[in-house]
Amino acid sequence: MLYNRLRENPNLETAPRTFFFAGKAAPAYQLAKVIIKFINTLAETIDNDPMIRGRLKVLFLPDYSVSMAERLIPAADVSNQISTAGYEASGTSNMKFMMNGALTIGTRDGATIEMAQEAGEENFFLFGLTAEQVAGSRGWYKPQWHYENDPETRAALDLIFSDHFSRNEPGVFAPLREALLTKGDYYMHLADLKSYLEADQRLCDLYADPAGWSSKAILNVASSGKFSSDRTIAEYAADIWNAKACPVS
Repeated sequence: MLYNRLRENPNLETAPRTFFFAGKAAPAYQLAKVIIKFINTLAETIDNDPMIRGRLKVLFLPDYSVSMAERLIPAADVSNQISTAGYEASGTSNMKFMMNGALTIGTRDGATIEMAQEAGEENFFLFGLTAEQVAGSRGWYKPQWHYENDPETRAALDLIFSDHFSRNEPGVFAPLREALLTKGDYYMHLADLKSYLEADQRLCDLYADPAGWSSKAILNVASSGKFSSDRTIAEYAADIWNAKACPVS
């Protein structure tokens, strides 16, 4: 979306942004491999576009590891936690971002719910359907409605499907069209997309206010104590292991 906006309006006032993607696809997960390929071709297209270069940067970092995370997480301003509500196990990466002062834009899913409760939803950028709404709309959800009725969504998808990012491999991103439109968009990406863009705009507006941004970042760090290993181990020791503290002299 941002790529399209910058192409259509080179004078658009927005802070330069770098998006890091990292992860691995399971050997048999073909769609994940297509998504990684898209990220890389998008990055290459942006780097070769003089209108966009310097204002938008996309990087896919292969062989993601704990050592890499130790460098990336402290450097991040924003943590994107965009799993479909109700489908994410409660991971810990989002907590690490919070402890290092990154602000979170995310769905009401996994540990993000608990984090927002600790810091206050006003210090998070929540978006999208709830787990109950996702489950309740399974029988009637039609991704084509969003494609047909939201011009910006349609323009973004049409650009991907037009081979703009894959001129040397026409049709390579056909599986994305199939997953999003033909097979019903199981994870409801299109249902959450507009809400994500609205939350992202609020985030961008705050970034233009350094004092306001710093305030929310500090509040997030100060509210992250519940997710520390000290609290977790103490609770496990008391409630599960029935272990007593041993004084060390």
